[in-house]
Amino acid sequence: MSEAMIRLRMSSGDSHYGGNLVDGAKMLQLFGDVATELLIRQDGDEGLFAGYEEIEFLSPVFAGDYIEAVGEIIKIGNSSRKMKFEARKVIAARTDISNSACDVLKEPIVVCRAVGTCVTPKDKKRK
Repeated sequence: MSEAMIRLRMSSGDSHYGGNLVDGAKMLQLFGDVATELLIRQDGDEGLFAGYEEIEFLSPVFAGDYIEAVGEIIKIGNSSRKMKFEARKVIAARTDISNSACDVLKEPIVVCRAVGTCVTPKDKKRK
């Protein structure tokens, strides 16, 4: 099956709560971007996200953290594509040391997992 990955740094603009905590919805936004790439690779079209059947928030994310979001298509229907996603912290901000300190993590920390379904309307498929 097809797989996609993006990596980006959470900015202070992504933080929503005290202590520079990033809203969990940001991980779902990243999963949406990964899903879009998967649908383009599969069908030649961005398709539509129909919904999530499972979401787990497992660890906090802070401004300055680097997050790697991965996804893969695990089931293909006529127009639906079931996908699983995982977001991992690969670099952690260390504001306890200084406002610009970070640590590259030896092992990524899984911060969020989800399973969802996207749909590419039949008239939009090009592959």
